[in-house]
Amino acid sequence: MSGYSLFRIITLTKCITNNATTSLCRTHALSTTQTCGYAKKVVAKAKGKGAAKDGEQGPAVCKDTIRLTSYAVGTNIFKIGEDPQLKPHDQYPEWLFQLNLDLPKKLNELEPDSWEYRKRMRKENIWRFNKLQKGKKF
Repeated sequence: MSGYSLFRIITLTKCITNNATTSLCRTHALSTTQTCGYAKKVVAKAKGKGAAKDGEQGPAVCKDTIRLTSYAVGTNIFKIGEDPQLKPHDQYPEWLFQLNLDLPKKLNELEPDSWEYRKRMRKENIWRFNKLQKGKKF
């Protein structure tokens, strides 16, 4: 098997010189050329379909009811120490118990002149624009 290659200087093959800097040469398959060969990355196979890796496990879930009702479990961000203990309800501000933890209201449920209406309208316009941009080709 042989082929034509373009080299600057070739010493092992017969060359037909077109100009002083480059030459079109006929080489044989055993001649050496410089190539960039990168090693393939080793892929670890999972043992089953959708199996989680052994090293990626979440924190242990606390199921102790007494601890859950007396401590704010999971709020300690430090490695050393424990979770803060919960205080009685009268030591917390009143607005904390009036927070809306339900699903957000839809746009047609809000008053058109309110701040929440404008904020929700802006958010929905951003979502709409992002959906339109997702289908757009460059």
